[in-house]
Amino acid sequence: MTGVGRSEQERTEELDWRVRVFDSLSLPALILKPDKTIVSANRMFLEKFGASADEIVGKKCHHFFYDSHEPCPLGDCPFPRVLSDRQGHSILRQVVTEDGEGRWEDRVFSPILNNEGEVEYIIEKVRDVTHVKALEKELTGTKEFLQRIIESSVSGIVAVDMEGKILMMNQAARELFGYPSEEAFKHITVRDLYSPGGAREIMKRLRNVEIGGKGKLRRELAYIRNAEGTEIPVEVTAAIIYEGDREVATMGIFDDLREKLEAEKRYQQVYVRIAQAEKMASVGRLAAGVAHEINNPLTGILLYVNLMLERLAEDDPMREELQCVLEDANRCKDIVKDLLVYSRRTSRSLEIFYLNDLVDQSLHLIRDQRLFMNVKVVKAMSDETMPVKADKNQLSQVVINLVMNALDAMESGGVLTLRTYRDKTPLFVCLDISDTGCGIPIENRSRVFDPFFTTKEPGKGTGLGLSTVYGIVKENGGSIWLKESSREGTTFTIRLPLHEPMDDAEGS
Repeated sequence: MTGVGRSEQERTEELDWRVRVFDSLSLPALILKPDKTIVSANRMFLEKFGASADEIVGKKCHHFFYDSHEPCPLGDCPFPRVLSDRQGHSILRQVVTEDGEGRWEDRVFSPILNNEGEVEYIIEKVRDVTHVKALEKELTGTKEFLQRIIESSVSGIVAVDMEGKILMMNQAARELFGYPSEEAFKHITVRDLYSPGGAREIMKRLRNVEIGGKGKLRRELAYIRNAEGTEIPVEVTAAIIYEGDREVATMGIFDDLREKLEAEKRYQQVYVRIAQAEKMASVGRLAAGVAHEINNPLTGILLYVNLMLERLAEDDPMREELQCVLEDANRCKDIVKDLLVYSRRTSRSLEIFYLNDLVDQSLHLIRDQRLFMNVKVVKAMSDETMPVKADKNQLSQVVINLVMNALDAMESGGVLTLRTYRDKTPLFVCLDISDTGCGIPIENRSRVFDPFFTTKEPGKGTGLGLSTVYGIVKENGGSIWLKESSREGTTFTIRLPLHEPMDDAEGS
């Protein structure tokens, strides 16, 4: 009897120990029978739900939790699965308290097996995860907000892992690189986004602490390559993303520079034209003064040479020498005339004419048609009526001069193209004169309108042709510039004000 008593005592102490362990759990917990009858509730459970053991023990769990006589639907409750596979399962539920607040509970069901391995009891632990769900919701909201910021950025943003696999491209980047969807860039790497060697060079500079700091690259000019293989100039800002000291990814922000560079190019062209105009105006004033000073003594030389020639006999040997003086003096006279035209000191005869007619007339006035023997002339004339009010003869001299220069540049033949059109601004018309000659060297392009600048041999040109052209066009309210020049040819553009009938009405 004594031994039996000790065994009962030991069992009682063991049961009491287990109860104390169950009661000390930090989470609210229940012990249930396989038929869902509540056997016990620990102290945390009673405190959380504000109930006594007598109010809970003996009830079915759905009676207590949902005040329902019907069990939970099988798909919602993990209880049956715990019984069938004798393993723990959990479920996340949203519940509404008596005061109308919503809570999230994570309920974990774990089996307690007997010696035969059958489920004898099930312990249900209830963990309040409302705070965690709130944090998750906040995190999700922040993530979605950041995603919207990234997607709405006008700069292309790309994230790449350390193997070169593209993790993310925002909409601006997809448009810039030519990959319309995530599926489109899944099978490419960062090396496909740059010109050959470009990605490696970016990483090299990113790791150079002397350039932008550790893992940073600030506003570098780079060339990317889109899906069609076209190179695009961009301004790139990049960074390495770290976990501790370990490199885990890189990101780049790309801004398309094509419009900016094009605008800078147009600005530079305008700046060059303004500088050229200022320079030519200054030189024009100088040319006018020089022409005036030369003209007076030159007139006397011509007068006295002609008088001496009249007095000398036809067989006088001095006649030949005086004739040379006369030719050189007349050549000087022509130069003075060109200088006066260039400096706009000659009078103009204004008339209204069509730009296409000016082109036809100028070509007709070139008497030596042998110059066109190996040259194909293309006239790309606009169908629009483009009236101009200016000195037609002066402008015809301009066209002839440019055509002759174009023919000189095509010694072995080529194509001469004269194209008329309306300018982007509606109050101007343009004439392009293009050749397929050897082009103008880069170092000479800024000097083509300078007086006395010529690349021709001595005695074959005074260098006043284009400067005179420049002066005539400016005098008639227009502008002229070297549009382009390369080994494939050269194009000059003349722009003149479009004449409108109201101009005459206002002037009368």
